[in-house]
Amino acid sequence: MKKASILLLFFIVVVSCKQNKHEKAQPTAEKIKFTEIIKEDYELHKPSEEIKGVLILFGGYPENADVIKREFQILDIARENSIAELLSNFNQKLWLEKSEKYQLAKKLQDIIIENKLPTENIFVGGFSSGGVVSLLISDFIIGMKQFYIDPKGVFIVDSPIDLTALYKSSEKNIERNFSEPSIQESIWLLEILGNNFGNPKDNIAKYENSAVFTCSTNNISNLKKLKRTKIRLYTEPDTLWWKENRMADYEQMNAFYIKKLSESLIEKGYESVEYIPTIDKGYRANGERHPHSWSIVDKKDLVNWILNK
Repeated sequence: MKKASILLLFFIVVVSCKQNKHEKAQPTAEKIKFTEIIKEDYELHKPSEEIKGVLILFGGYPENADVIKREFQILDIARENSIAELLSNFNQKLWLEKSEKYQLAKKLQDIIIENKLPTENIFVGGFSSGGVVSLLISDFIIGMKQFYIDPKGVFIVDSPIDLTALYKSSEKNIERNFSEPSIQESIWLLEILGNNFGNPKDNIAKYENSAVFTCSTNNISNLKKLKRTKIRLYTEPDTLWWKENRMADYEQMNAFYIKKLSESLIEKGYESVEYIPTIDKGYRANGERHPHSWSIVDKKDLVNWILNK
């Protein structure tokens, strides 16, 4: 009897394993509906049938496609709504030279043509410096007749949009000598900005020519082509967190300049500008609390915005 029981148990385990193996071998509905394309400079997830929209994403300064997927888990909801996602490895840019704008715009258009993506419902967005890239490249594409991939909407996630403000804030951080990460970043920023543009006290025009926004002069010349484009500006103005962790004032935060930019755009007649401040939504994928994070974006609401629901 005992031997029979053991044999029966063995039979059940073997059958179960075979069934599991068989089930894993079957392609899921998602894999049938979607194609995943991974290249050296981008990653694309596209519906194999109807494509209702294209979402192009740029990560923060060190972020590539893998990090974007980890920190901004929007793939599933994009798939559910037949939205193609293009995750770019283009990063480490606080501004774009004209040659870089042309090369990036051409690259994006080539990807869209090669993969037969629709051009009538394209949205571009990015986190931190990726948001800077998103605004600048969207403005450039719309202003150039040779490109026909005009974004319908663009969004940023807590981006450092004012280069002059970055320079001045870095000087404060070094003088304050409070947070090691803040000090190291500030030393680097003063070096890279100073080497390229000089001190804004002496060369404000150089900063205006490259920045998304210069608050001190209310300059938005690099966004002039976006007047009819849908714009969303996400930020989490957690002044307490920044004070406790970086000893930073509100006027040093990205949130301060993002709000000022929204006010300036609305005042100048931009048709669709949304300033979206959040509360306690900023968390990294590892659970670390940080208001400067992809997670402040409501993914479902963003998809509805893309689909105009």
